[in-house]
Amino acid sequence: MIKSLRLLILIALFSAPNYLFANFDFNNNCLNAYRSIFDLKLGNAKAYIATEKKLRPNNSIIPLLENYVDYFTLITSESKADFDRLKGNKSTRLDRISDDDKASPYYLYAQAEINLQWALIRGRYGEYFNAAMEIRKANNQLQENTKKFPNFHLNLKGLGLINAVIGNLPDGGLKSALSTFGLKGNLQNGLNMLEKLTDNLPKSSYEPFYEEVVFYYAYVLTDVAHSSSAYAKTMKYTERIADTSLLKSYLQSYVCIKNGHTDEAISILNKKPEGGVYQSFPYLDYLEGVARLNKLDLTAATSFNRFLQTNKGVNYIKDANLHLAWISLLSGDKNGYSAYIAKTMNAGYTYNEKDKQAQNEAAAPASPVELLKARLLFDGGYLTRAAQLLAEKKSTDFDSDKDKTEFNYRLGRINDDLGKDDQALVSYQAAVNQGKNLKYYFAANAALQMGKVYEKKGNKTKAKEAFNTAISMKNHEYENSIESQAKAGLRRLN
Repeated sequence: MIKSLRLLILIALFSAPNYLFANFDFNNNCLNAYRSIFDLKLGNAKAYIATEKKLRPNNSIIPLLENYVDYFTLITSESKADFDRLKGNKSTRLDRISDDDKASPYYLYAQAEINLQWALIRGRYGEYFNAAMEIRKANNQLQENTKKFPNFHLNLKGLGLINAVIGNLPDGGLKSALSTFGLKGNLQNGLNMLEKLTDNLPKSSYEPFYEEVVFYYAYVLTDVAHSSSAYAKTMKYTERIADTSLLKSYLQSYVCIKNGHTDEAISILNKKPEGGVYQSFPYLDYLEGVARLNKLDLTAATSFNRFLQTNKGVNYIKDANLHLAWISLLSGDKNGYSAYIAKTMNAGYTYNEKDKQAQNEAAAPASPVELLKARLLFDGGYLTRAAQLLAEKKSTDFDSDKDKTEFNYRLGRINDDLGKDDQALVSYQAAVNQGKNLKYYFAANAALQMGKVYEKKGNKTKAKEAFNTAISMKNHEYENSIESQAKAGLRRLN
């Protein structure tokens, strides 16, 4: 009888889900909190966590879940005040976890997750040294956890993200801080880890973590790797996520906008789940404004104004005002244009690349309306309309070197995306020749895009030459981003 009882206990232990270990108990209550977090129902998540604290106060999954709530609070609010208020929670949570069961795969994993989440947030506010220290800690913890628990699949999530981000960082800032610790990543290895995990999770007991992995994979594909497959893969992998998830609406609309699927983005945002149960997310209004203006729909002003009225954060204020200036310019309202350009210069902050660029553009002469329209339509994926706008123009129709360079650059981008490689290369080269000594990004990015075209055509010599040209240009807008992409191109070719 006793032997049979022992056998039953052993069977129960070894057949339990892999996310149940001692005081790291990812029970149904915690899973409900976790799912609520990734639906962006943070109020619901807090209620589940409060219940768990009463039922099982020693459960060390609680501080991890609380950190997720802080992380998504900061992502959705973009608030520096919230960041300064919440960042003190980190050390208390790590202290609590460090006193728990070292034999659990969640012991090091939970600490790594908390370190990594704060590193990702700190990078938004220029706290690069602290972020680098946290990434180093997270990396070491996940490497050690992988040795101890090679079958604990969730290690790949953090390691994939760290590899991808470090492997493609622009020079300066976080990359300089990380280099002091000898940390190097590999973008392709990171992508491979995340894709493998995304494919395998639905078939495993770790399926509840699927949405989080997709969240990071979509981010890496779109903003780190600038992958041509970002749209197709994001839409494929988000399909199985429930439509009640506001995070799904954000991921899909963001990736659609970044990849020229404007009408689809607007449709997704119009159908997004709403109600008091969801976290306030003003950035989605900003995204809708961008999408609408990219099809030259001037009602985009409503979305940008709603964003500026409800936003309590520090990012995208300058960029939203710049977009409102463009709407005034397209409407022929010179006074309105001047007023919004002044707001772009004087309101908001420059933590974010978009806001830095908005400040630069506000300080520069306004683009001719034809070039602005072509730019917006290209970004929106309306390539034929953009091409028709510039079809009757030539660079000599424009007065300044800036406008001549931009014309050739815009024509190159449009022809490139239309598959007219040879015509694109001619325009890109003209942009490089005209603008290589200007502070604007057109010439450097034209060289980068030339490299990509030559790489696609199999001409390695010309591709390397173009990438090196992009790297050689200094003191222009987006310098770090363009240089990091060009260096990634050289690595691919080598």
